[in-house]
Amino acid sequence: MNLVFLLEEPSARDLLVGLLPRLLPGHVRVHYLVFEGKQDLEAQLVRKLRGWRTPNSAFVVLRDQDAADCRMVLARLGKLVDESGRAPSVVRLACRELEAWIVGDWRAVAAAFERPHLAGLLRKEPYREPDALVRPVDVLRKFIPEYQKRDGARRVGGLLDPQHNQSRSFRKFCAALLKLVERNNLR
Repeated sequence: MNLVFLLEEPSARDLLVGLLPRLLPGHVRVHYLVFEGKQDLEAQLVRKLRGWRTPNSAFVVLRDQDAADCRMVLARLGKLVDESGRAPSVVRLACRELEAWIVGDWRAVAAAFERPHLAGLLRKEPYREPDALVRPVDVLRKFIPEYQKRDGARRVGGLLDPQHNQSRSFRKFCAALLKLVERNNLR
């Protein structure tokens, strides 16, 4: 079975490359279609979905919420997926940005960057709700000045723990993904 991810940016792929082998059964083949930002993703989504020819495929659309209204973005992306006629599909947003998923697991960040003291940040008030942070990447750069999005996603992706991650959007993404796999007999 094939699971096709349509992603806003390369750092999302970098994070998923580390995360998905721990979440998905080994027989599921993963494919990544990476776009050049959210406008490119939305502009090409219907065409890319309609053009996918590999049988036994399910689709996952992932993009950052940024400052947009979550419900409106989900509705717009859902409408585009419906227009494509491709199912099964899941549409998910990283609230506000993908780095909220990383801030949601300070233990993973501490391990990835070999800075054990960062693990204690998970108890600090502003970081208990990483999806509420306006710019989580700035939080990461506050503690890791050399932090770069793609490098951080690569380092931390394989260490993220869905059971303990404080990002609600990350946990919802993982749950929706597992439900999609189970519902479509991808297991």
